[in-house]
Amino acid sequence: MNEALKQARYAFEEGEIPVGAVIVSKDRIIAKGYNQTEKLNDVTAHAEMLSITSAANYLGAKYLIGCRLYVTLEPCVMCGGALFWSQIGEVHYAAVDNKRGCMKNESPILHPKTKVFAGTLAHEAESLLNLFFKRLRN
Repeated sequence: MNEALKQARYAFEEGEIPVGAVIVSKDRIIAKGYNQTEKLNDVTAHAEMLSITSAANYLGAKYLIGCRLYVTLEPCVMCGGALFWSQIGEVHYAAVDNKRGCMKNESPILHPKTKVFAGTLAHEAESLLNLFFKRLRN
C-alpha cells in the first residue's frame, strides 16, 4: 500500500485526484498507476484501470487470477466492473469512498472469488484526499 500511496502523491503533484494503485503477482509489483483523467482527457483513466491494463500487458493475459490490487481509495463502479472481468484475486483499498465506492451496491460488483480487504493505511490516503479537495476549494 505504501507504493500505491507514492503513486497517489504523483497524481496530487499533477493536479489529479490523488488515487494510486499497484498490482502484485507472486509478491512482485507488476503494474503501477495513478489517476490521469485530466492529463489524458479521459474519464476512464483511473489508477485501477491503468494498472489493470499494465498488468494484463505484463502477464500477456487478460485475467489477473492470483494477483492483488492495492489502491488508496475504494474502487468506483466502473473500476469494480473491470476488476470483476479481470478476475483479480484480491483487492486491498485504503480509504472508503462513501459516494461512489463499488462496495455500496446491493449486488456485488467484484468477482465472487475476489477477496476484499479495507482500511490499510486509510488515514494516510484520506489525509491526502482531504488536502487535495481543500486546495481545490480555495
